[in-house]
Amino acid sequence: MSFKDLRNFTEMMRSLGYPRQISMENFRSPNFPLVAEILMWLVKRYEPNANLPHEIDTEDDRVIFIKYVANFMATKTRIKLNPKKLYMADGYSVQEMLKVVTMLYTAVKSTKHKDVNENVTESSFDITNKIADLKQARQLATDITLNGAKLYELLAMEVDLRELRTTAIARPLEIDQIEAGLRGRISGVEGEVKATQHKLDNIGNDEANLEAKIEKKKSELERNNKRLRSLQSVRPHFMDEFEKLEGDLKKMYDSYMEKFRNLTYLEQKVEDYDKQQQAKLAETEEQLKRMQNNIRDEERRMNHQADTFENFVEEEESDGEERQVKEKNHRVIGTMDASESDSEDGSESISSGGSELPGDDIAISDDDDDDDSEDDSEEGDEKDESDDADF
Repeated sequence: MSFKDLRNFTEMMRSLGYPRQISMENFRSPNFPLVAEILMWLVKRYEPNANLPHEIDTEDDRVIFIKYVANFMATKTRIKLNPKKLYMADGYSVQEMLKVVTMLYTAVKSTKHKDVNENVTESSFDITNKIADLKQARQLATDITLNGAKLYELLAMEVDLRELRTTAIARPLEIDQIEAGLRGRISGVEGEVKATQHKLDNIGNDEANLEAKIEKKKSELERNNKRLRSLQSVRPHFMDEFEKLEGDLKKMYDSYMEKFRNLTYLEQKVEDYDKQQQAKLAETEEQLKRMQNNIRDEERRMNHQADTFENFVEEEESDGEERQVKEKNHRVIGTMDASESDSEDGSESISSGGSELPGDDIAISDDDDDDDSEDDSEEGDEKDESDDADF
C-alpha cells in the first residue's frame, strides 16, 4: 500500500459523504470493524435494498460477510475483489476498497457535471436496482394482456346477455325465491363454519398426538444417551490388543521412516560418488589425450631433427669429398708450376729452398687434416730432390 492510495481513499470517501472521519493511521494495523463498516456503507450506497449479514464477531461470520461482499461486487458491478486482502483489514484492504470507491466517485463526478443542482444517489444511475421493478412491470404487462383478452370475450357476449339481463330486471321479484336463496346461502355458510370447527377440533387432537410423539422421542433420546454413556464407560475387550498393535505400528512406522531417510541419503551419496567418478574419468581421458598429442608432437619433432641431421651429415660428406678433389687438383697444378719455374729460373729457385712453390701454399691451407699435411711435406721433399737431380 502506498501513501498516495491511502490519501486518495480518504479524500474520495469524504467526497462521497461517508459520515465518519477516516484517518490514514487507521489502517496501520488490522482493523476489521472499520473495514466491515466501510464495505457495508459502500454496498448500501450502491444498492439500498441489499441484505447484508451484520454479525462479524466470530471468524466464520467474518468470512461469510467478506464472501457476500465479494460476490455482490462481482455480480452487480463487475469488480473483482480479493477476499484475502479484505479479510486482512489493513493497508492491502484499502487497495481493494479503492476500486469500488473510485467507481462510485467517478460516477458521482460525471453526474454532477451534467446537472450540478441535482442530488445524485447511487440508485439514480444504476439499472441493477430496478430489476425488481422490471419483473413487476413484466408481470403487469402479462396480466393486462390476459385481462384484455377476457374483456374482449365478455364484450362479445354482451349482445346475448343484454336481453337476458333486461328480462331478469323486468321480471317481478318473488319473496319465496328470495327466501329460498337466502336459506341456501345460510346453510352453506353454516356448513363451512362446521367444517372449520371440525378442523379446529382436529387441530387440537393433532397437537396432542404431536406432543405425545415428542415425549416419546424425548424418552428414546434419553435412553439412547444413557446407552451411549454406558458404552463409552465400558472398555472393549479387544482395546488392550488394539493399543498394543497401535504402539507396535508406531514403532514400525518410525523405523520405516528412519530407514527410508537413510536409504535416500545413501542413494544421494551414491549419485554424488558416480558424478565424481565420471568427472575423474573425463579428466583422465582429457589428460591422456593431451599426453598423446604431446607424444605425437615430440615424435614429429624428433623425426624432423633426425632428417635434418642426416641431411647435414650428407652435406658434410659431400663437402669433404669436394675439398679432397680440390686439394688433389691443387697439388697437380703445384708440381707442374715447380718444374716450369726450375727450368726458367735455375739456381735462384734452388737456393730459395722451394719456399715459393705452390706446394707450400697448399700445405698451409690444409690445417684441418694432419695426414694431408704430412703427405704434402713428403711430396715437397720428393720435389726438392727431383729438382736437385735436374739441376
